[in-house]
Amino acid sequence: MTTEKITRDMTIDAILGSFPQKSQRIAQELTNAGLQCVGCQAATWETLEVGMLGHGFDEKAIEDLVERLNALLEEETDPTTISLTERAAEKFRAILIADKKEGWALRLGDKPGGCGGFEYVLDFSEKAKEDDVLFTSHGIDIHVSQKVLPRLLGCEVDYLEGLMGSGFKITNPNVKGSCSCGNSQSY
Repeated sequence: MTTEKITRDMTIDAILGSFPQKSQRIAQELTNAGLQCVGCQAATWETLEVGMLGHGFDEKAIEDLVERLNALLEEETDPTTISLTERAAEKFRAILIADKKEGWALRLGDKPGGCGGFEYVLDFSEKAKEDDVLFTSHGIDIHVSQKVLPRLLGCEVDYLEGLMGSGFKITNPNVKGSCSCGNSQSY
């Protein structure tokens, strides 16, 4: 549990830089709140307050966002496992049913690609491979190759729905940098 808090007078850059282990989730929350420019780094020098006021948000919206960001900082993560949020597990179950693959697992991996270095790969897995490590989260088995495990250990897979698109979002505490579009990362 962190004692450092996000405040409205912090710059976007300071917020993301002060909490690197949560920066992907923070960036997603800022984007969900309507600060679409976070990903392109156009306004990372602005304070959270100035950015929100400049986008037409009121004092209540600023306080609500600060509260959500600080709640996100308090969320416990387990660096020794790979997990799904309950929302991601429910969505994956629904996809399995729709694709007539009930009982299959989720395969998580990465591959070289994108401008950041690596892209995540999510797929179906009928059964574990010989070199797989098995994780279970919310009743879903997750298969991960031992070869990529050091880069992915501690990941949390979430499912987000929004006006700008829906999909699975991976938060990885091992990421050192990512491209501005958020589709690839470096370790």
